[in-house]
Amino acid sequence: MTRVFGVMGFPINHSLSPVMHNAAFKALGLDAIYAPFEASPAKLSRVLRGLLACGIEGLNVTVPLKETVVPFVDAMAQEAKDLAAVNTIVVQHGQMIGYNTDVIGFIRALEELGWRHRPCRAVILGAGGAAKAVAWALTRDKGTSLTIANRHIARAKRLARWLTRQRPWCRIQAQSLERIELHEQELLVNATPVGMRARDGWLIDRKTLHRSLTVYDLVYHRTTPLVQEAQRRGCLAANGLSMLVYQGAESFRLWCRRSPPIAVMRQAVEQTVHSPQTIVHRQ
Repeated sequence: MTRVFGVMGFPINHSLSPVMHNAAFKALGLDAIYAPFEASPAKLSRVLRGLLACGIEGLNVTVPLKETVVPFVDAMAQEAKDLAAVNTIVVQHGQMIGYNTDVIGFIRALEELGWRHRPCRAVILGAGGAAKAVAWALTRDKGTSLTIANRHIARAKRLARWLTRQRPWCRIQAQSLERIELHEQELLVNATPVGMRARDGWLIDRKTLHRSLTVYDLVYHRTTPLVQEAQRRGCLAANGLSMLVYQGAESFRLWCRRSPPIAVMRQAVEQTVHSPQTIVHRQ
């Protein structure tokens, strides 16, 4: 019988996850399909019950449901508990187990750039769910100094306070975007949507980008001005396509209990992103 997997979000029509996972199933000869399911927060419970009744085996969960879905799962892996956010569900014997693969996706993406985890000086632009996962990954190392910068400083302060309680071995501060300068920083991560559109402005002073800085932009559907400028100035820099692929690959591993065909998944996403007919939203 065909195995069924999918992704839930609101909206969901333009998620790249179906392209990525269906390519993986085909490459490995698996009798499985992956489909998008739109679910507003108000209808989440009913959608989950319906999908379980239909025998679904696994789900990805994207915005705005990663935190909303938490009360509905039967158990959570430690990373999902820590972040209070689930982006992957594995169904076992009618029970839903929640995982968060965003953290490992980000770590693998940085490693692809040649980054090795160590205490570092880093700046995250943004203070939403994506920034939370990135901050959690970066503060694993004792002695890390992390600055969280956001247009709304109160939101950055809330994330900084929460993270300080969880990671007391790190120095964590919140700043307004206007005060950010990068001369002494080693890593810059853009966890905002800025850069998705050609008309988007700049969040930082581009003149502060320097050769010793690694830059990672979670926007994945284009090479953003931030990535372009960083590369021009000699930085190691990349957009978020690799994180999208690696978090999806980890979900695949959890569902199928076998190694995912990462090269195939990446190629499927790249071909779709570069298609002139494609309109892409954040996964």
